[in-house]
Amino acid sequence: MKALLVVDMVNDFVDPKGALYIGSVAEQVIAGVKSRLEENRAEGNPVIYVCDRHLEDDREFDLFPPHSVHGSGGDEVYPELAPQQGERIIEKRRFSSFFSTDLDLTLRDKGIEEIELVGVVTNICILYTAAEARMLGYRVTVPRKAVASFDEEAHRFALQEMEKTLGVTII
Repeated sequence: MKALLVVDMVNDFVDPKGALYIGSVAEQVIAGVKSRLEENRAEGNPVIYVCDRHLEDDREFDLFPPHSVHGSGGDEVYPELAPQQGERIIEKRRFSSFFSTDLDLTLRDKGIEEIELVGVVTNICILYTAAEARMLGYRVTVPRKAVASFDEEAHRFALQEMEKTLGVTII
């Protein structure tokens, strides 16, 4: 069974007023994620949102400016991509969607063996989520039109790394 994981499609990354707005590529990735949501929902695949949701003094802010702070509004799913009833939101505070979350348990409870990753940022949260998913034995697919980064060169590198090193299927 397959699940769609929507990673970090929150206001602070994809809204032009967001704290870490990824730039004009946000429009493309929003359209790509919306398309993948429609297709996966039509197929009856579970949809799980994994969202950055930080504490005000989170250590990640040693690396990046404050973003997706709990309760700020920047941590909320972009309205055009809002979860439907029954679709779960899992909060994360680090790059990988699996690190210190119950994502693996949630997927295993549902009998999921394959995940499709969509969202941002390709070379950070998508890459590290894909790596950990592969280490846990999941088959992983990443549609190139449904992921994006603020850095095009790093985006291309991450897609290549996922495909060549991790065995991720890039479509």
